[in-house]
Amino acid sequence: MPYRTETDSLGTLDIPGDALYGIHTARAMKNFDLAGRRVSVRLWRAYGWVKLACARVNHDLGLWQNHPDRIQALYQACEEMIRGDLDAWNLTDALQGGAGTSTNMNVNEVLANRALLILGESPGRYDLISPIDHVNRHQSTNDTYPTALRIALLQGLREVEASLVRLQESFQRKEQETAHIVKTGRTELQDAALITLGREMSAYAEAFSRDRWRVFKCFERLRVVNLGGTAIGTGCGAPRTYIFRVTDTLRELTGLPLARAENLVDCTQNADVFAETSGILRTCAVSLLKVATDLRLLSSGPDAGLAEIRLQPLQAGSSIMPAKVNPVIPEAVSQAAMRVMGNDQVIATAAAMGNLELNPFMPLIAEAMLESIELLRGACDAFAARCVDGMAGNTDRCRSLAENTMAVALALVPALGYDRVTELVKLARDRKMSLKSLIIGEGILDENTWERLTSAEAVCRLGFPDDTPA
Repeated sequence: MPYRTETDSLGTLDIPGDALYGIHTARAMKNFDLAGRRVSVRLWRAYGWVKLACARVNHDLGLWQNHPDRIQALYQACEEMIRGDLDAWNLTDALQGGAGTSTNMNVNEVLANRALLILGESPGRYDLISPIDHVNRHQSTNDTYPTALRIALLQGLREVEASLVRLQESFQRKEQETAHIVKTGRTELQDAALITLGREMSAYAEAFSRDRWRVFKCFERLRVVNLGGTAIGTGCGAPRTYIFRVTDTLRELTGLPLARAENLVDCTQNADVFAETSGILRTCAVSLLKVATDLRLLSSGPDAGLAEIRLQPLQAGSSIMPAKVNPVIPEAVSQAAMRVMGNDQVIATAAAMGNLELNPFMPLIAEAMLESIELLRGACDAFAARCVDGMAGNTDRCRSLAENTMAVALALVPALGYDRVTELVKLARDRKMSLKSLIIGEGILDENTWERLTSAEAVCRLGFPDDTPA
């Protein structure tokens, strides 16, 4: 048959005979086309875990006790969804009304029809396996959707954490490689004091170490789920045994440290945990944007800029300017960071717009959060592999700038005093010569003393020795 007819409370629709979706998905496909992209694959696959856990508990409570082939078919369909085998049937738009009901029903219909095919039956034989009475048994969109989202986020955050570790370690390697390179440190983009390139790299590594720790702490917030709370967190329509067992089963299946919320009503109506987690992701984006901007500045030139570091050339930078190469990875990372920061504002607004017992804007929260996770993971991986790993310090350039700027003045204060160094800086500028040339030429300090005061060891030392005259 080319088509089958399905019925809901609004009427009937013709559905392609071999389609794994049904009438609810068909209506959603017609009603929602705002984003122009489907629900995140992460969320779709995470839903498979939720439905598998629910099916197992329902079977233990008596579902299909006389039809083991049906429950096994549903188990197999859920496992296929988890693996990604059913991704092609993820058909609802990312932005949809109904707090995610369209996605939940898309999942229910696909799992029911796939299970029917496994049994050798035709799609639509809902008297055997029903999307609502069987696949969605003792469930609501309002507890399954947020639970699936938490699973997707926890899985994604593990990847972000691993990517942050990779980026942190990349900067730590650069810290070791460039520890000997003395350069000009700058505050407010003005020459300030000597530092080493290695110390700058160490600061970047520390920033991403903190981001890694913050991301790890998000697990404590997201592990608490409202599965079993059904429509508004009261568990209406579900047996008590099911409510007590379903989260434990989901935890065993996923290997994630999931726990049932003590207050299912709170966990159903309030979305502040997503806003909190998004704030952590935004903070990571802040670090990425800051460091990417620094690397663009430090690599500027290469002839008329700072050029204190060299970035690996990846592609031609201009269709008209010969030999131009741009810092494309820091620029791409910056754009990803800006998008994550924007998503955070979207998530905060959506979380605040929940009303009474439910937040209807969960699809927007899900779309923005899962996009932020993908962006951060990809940005960290690209930053490490295609920028930081191939970055090198320009030793000669750093030395030249350090010796010919007045940033070196602070290093001389312990030996000559603040007022004396100030006078020498003014004199060097009047004579249009470097401070080093003036001081050594006038015999104020010898070459060895200058090198000792401005060495990488002296620059990195925490203060000067207590017995040094101030």
